[in-house]
Amino acid sequence: MKAQKTRTLQEVRDEFLRKGMSMSSWANKHGFEVATVSQVMTGRNAATRGVGHKIAVLLGIKDGEIVE
Repeated sequence: MKAQKTRTLQEVRDEFLRKGMSMSSWANKHGFEVATVSQVMTGRNAATRGVGHKIAVLLGIKDGEIVE
């Protein structure tokens, strides 16, 4: 599997601004609770496994695999 370049949280926030997208709209689009996305983006959720891991990988802030 090819490793993707991870992004910083600031790069993710900048992309949201560039696209005119809020964190809550991203969460809704991907089927996540807004609070969980917020916790991952602020560091309150370590994103080591489960939903937090999936969010971090989809946002590109963590290199990893999503295994269903």
